[in-house]
Amino acid sequence: MIRVTHLWWTERPTLDRPVLVAAFEGWNDAADAATTAVEHLSRAWSARPFVSVDPEEFFDFTATRPQVRVDSDMERHIDWPENQMLWANPPGSGGVILLRGTEPQLRWRTFCGQVLEVAQAYNCRLVVTLGALLSDVAHTRPVPVYGNAYDADVMERLGLEPSGYEGPTGIVGVLHDACRTSSMDSASLWAAVPSYAPSMPSPKAALALVERTTDLVGAAVGIDDLMVMTEAYEERLTELVDEDEATAEYVTQLEEEFDSQQFDDELKLGTGDGLVEEVERYLREQ
Repeated sequence: MIRVTHLWWTERPTLDRPVLVAAFEGWNDAADAATTAVEHLSRAWSARPFVSVDPEEFFDFTATRPQVRVDSDMERHIDWPENQMLWANPPGSGGVILLRGTEPQLRWRTFCGQVLEVAQAYNCRLVVTLGALLSDVAHTRPVPVYGNAYDADVMERLGLEPSGYEGPTGIVGVLHDACRTSSMDSASLWAAVPSYAPSMPSPKAALALVERTTDLVGAAVGIDDLMVMTEAYEERLTELVDEDEATAEYVTQLEEEFDSQQFDDELKLGTGDGLVEEVERYLREQ
């Protein structure tokens, strides 16, 4: 059987059983939190691009249109929808592959096969996807992060929950199924962002995903810039909330509900039944 590849390689780095971390623009990236988290890791670890997936086979360009760009020399360029992988070697990690991409419209199984081709070529020890959902949470309280896995050994080793979700799925769900059928360990992290601020990018949720991801990768990363952005995000959102009495009352209610609960260490890592139900509800509604 001849394997047709749609990968564009620019480099062949040396990595020692890295972790692949992926986030996709689209319906599983509320408030841009997941893609912002991967972008932060890329900058902080000085990640370098080495392979990308040819968009030609996987996008309907009438739905996701290429963008024309004019550079400083007045030369025109076309930027195509991109699914690019970068590599980094943060100390103590064995290496990391970061995929920051856009959910394709076409041939999802073939697309996921391209991602796994890279993961298998580097004998990745784990594939982690990042997502974010709109939920009934207050921007003034810690961001819940829910983690699940699809293999009993991975769940036990990483302290994650099983996924019992049934319903519509996106590229993240198809990628995890491809990992399962290929015997590749995988896990999924979801951060909750306030439903009353759906269009405002959330560096706070991105920060929560970064912190949880680095726990799984086993490598540290600087977060000072995300913390500054989080403080500005909270202040700005508080100003907007205070301008509307109904929204302010709603946020106060969410704060009281949060404060009334006794969050133990397990729930802080996002393994509460309530958040599991929120993730599943969000997926179905989307």
